[in-house]
Amino acid sequence: MTDNRFMTRSEFQCMLNLWALPAKGGFVRDIQEVFEEPKPAYTTTATFMKILARKGFCKAERVGSMQYYTPKVSKEEYCQRVMEKALEDYFQGDVVDFVGFLLNRNELTQEQKEAIVAMLR
Repeated sequence: MTDNRFMTRSEFQCMLNLWALPAKGGFVRDIQEVFEEPKPAYTTTATFMKILARKGFCKAERVGSMQYYTPKVSKEEYCQRVMEKALEDYFQGDVVDFVGFLLNRNELTQEQKEAIVAMLR
């Protein structure tokens, strides 16, 4: 059973494309154009957009014979939801453990670690 509060990787990519559109909304063709090559099939993108609308992440509005999609959730709101779930699932809600995990990662440069510490001050 899927959790409708979260997106799959492919759904998230479609939403990233929708959020990136200058008009803050668009048709499937507009969303598909933002994908890098090789682009998914039009029908694949259309299917993911229908799923996203059903899950409540975007709104589908009929314009002629096509659907026009607009986000119902901002990227920031969704990222907050994902981070809160990760914090709860992996760190039992302990922000100190989470920040410690980030600071101890070998992939972070010293500059990135210092920037994180500066934000905490």
